[in-house]
Amino acid sequence: MGAALAWERDAAGWPNHEASRFVQAGGLRWHVQVYGEGPPALLLHGSAASVHSWRDFGPRLAEHYTVVALDLPGHGFSAAPSRRLQTLSGAGEGIAELLDALGVAPRVAIGHSVGAALLARMALDGRIQPDVLISINGAFLPFSGIAGHLFPTTARLLTYNPLVPFWLAFRARNRVFLADVLARTGSRIDEAGIDLYQRLATHPGHVAAALGMMARTHDGLYALMEDLPQLTVPLVLFAASGDRTVPPAQAERVRLRLPSARLEILQGLGHLAHEEAPDRVTEQVLAAIRATAPKGRGGADIR
Repeated sequence: MGAALAWERDAAGWPNHEASRFVQAGGLRWHVQVYGEGPPALLLHGSAASVHSWRDFGPRLAEHYTVVALDLPGHGFSAAPSRRLQTLSGAGEGIAELLDALGVAPRVAIGHSVGAALLARMALDGRIQPDVLISINGAFLPFSGIAGHLFPTTARLLTYNPLVPFWLAFRARNRVFLADVLARTGSRIDEAGIDLYQRLATHPGHVAAALGMMARTHDGLYALMEDLPQLTVPLVLFAASGDRTVPPAQAERVRLRLPSARLEILQGLGHLAHEEAPDRVTEQVLAAIRATAPKGRGGADIR
């Protein structure tokens, strides 16, 4: 199936588009960006975002690492996925096949929101073996309360009423509505960032993939938390003090589950911390990598 965004139509002005390539792997056509020099660093964005989420963070990291960023299945320019690729374990398997196709064994793995949970699942399943796993406002815990009932219901709703993504995409045409949705994450996104999210959110395919992933990863997060004490890769948790989507208290719960994990607070930032303060967050992430990862690892060999 096709991607939400069409490269020929939508690539103009897309962040770091000169580093883009398309790779067939795991039954999917993936959109990947590769740039920089040094050991490979894998970046996974959160649900409803795309590689644009790393538009400023990625180039700063690329001064030290070869950045490998990808659009999750059905997000951005990556093709629409099967249901298997919308689960934590299934998406992890697909990403592992993509990394094999690229010839990449990431030494550093950085994930935002559900991207962090995906990386932890991949490490637990032996699909990646990085020196350090960095979580930025990682969504490791199943949603509680109303949301805990909403997302499994959403999976069923998408099955029986495929018009839901079209309605939400229509709503996203209203810039005030979309800006309010982004503000509710606790982050202050600049106008260029709002433009990019609007370009994504007005495509029903992207909205359907985001809703599907949020709904179908829900149950997998229970298994992830059960297995988390078996994680041997060093984990550094960055939690933003103003995050209204994944509050810092969730990172504390993860650390209680995995006492070896380090927790650092990003003061005054929200869920999209790496987008609203890329310089500051990149420096803190690099400092955490230097303090955690073994020295003397080799560089990248990316096909």
